[in-house]
Amino acid sequence: MKVKFFFIAAILMVIFCFFSFSETNNTNKTNLFENTIQQRFQLPQGFVREEESKTSFDYFLRNLPLKPLGSNVLYFDGTTKPNRNVYEAVVDLPIGKQDLHQCADAVMRLRADYFYSQKQYDKIHFNFTNGFRADFSKWAAGYRIAIKGNKTSWIKTAKPSDSYETYWKYLEKVFMYAGTASLEKELKPINALDIKIGDVFIKGGFPGHAVIVVDMAVNPKNNQKIMLLAQSYMPAQEIQILKNPNNSSLSPWYAVDFGTSLQTPEWTFSSSQLKRF
Repeated sequence: MKVKFFFIAAILMVIFCFFSFSETNNTNKTNLFENTIQQRFQLPQGFVREEESKTSFDYFLRNLPLKPLGSNVLYFDGTTKPNRNVYEAVVDLPIGKQDLHQCADAVMRLRADYFYSQKQYDKIHFNFTNGFRADFSKWAAGYRIAIKGNKTSWIKTAKPSDSYETYWKYLEKVFMYAGTASLEKELKPINALDIKIGDVFIKGGFPGHAVIVVDMAVNPKNNQKIMLLAQSYMPAQEIQILKNPNNSSLSPWYAVDFGTSLQTPEWTFSSSQLKRF
């Protein structure tokens, strides 16, 4: 009996050591089974996250939910986007079933989702490419947007509602008529040294592209900063946390001190293309 007991104890010890070793070797990048950005992505040695108010946009982005480790990005039609060293994780948010949730759309929806979660409906508004301002508060009051040729106007056609279904229909209208060209004009230029969570790298155009900063950390000893970036892309697809193609040992984190150009897996931005809501 004693021999059997010690044999079982030895096996259990080996299993414990194996999992302890595995966990130790993974904590430099991820907490494998955690499901928000802040929980899953560990910081390089010496870096710390600065505390953010729980009602802030920064906190909202840092705590976006993630799909299980190893999940693939899905397109709007349910097919898979192959992970050719592009993304580290997938944000667990619905994107609808139309080809409307692309790069700038994802940035706008995250900003809108934050205000919607705070019930600050009057702060949800975006400009169409033709300059028309689309306010969710107006949409929630029952007005809808009529487009005839170059003329865009509001007409009252529905009952007042601020339900999520109503909100999503508003977003899809925005996604249809706004994009990188219009969003770029709405945002304010920011010096890269002053970067914050929620800032956006954006190139307006047809095509253009946009990625958003969803987390940051700082090294108090030398004031170096790092960031995590997220994007959607074409065709419409789930939001993804990007890998760093320039530094595999730091990835998915990016150094804020990136020089004059920022290379992401599917687009390169200049430092002058950093902007803020």
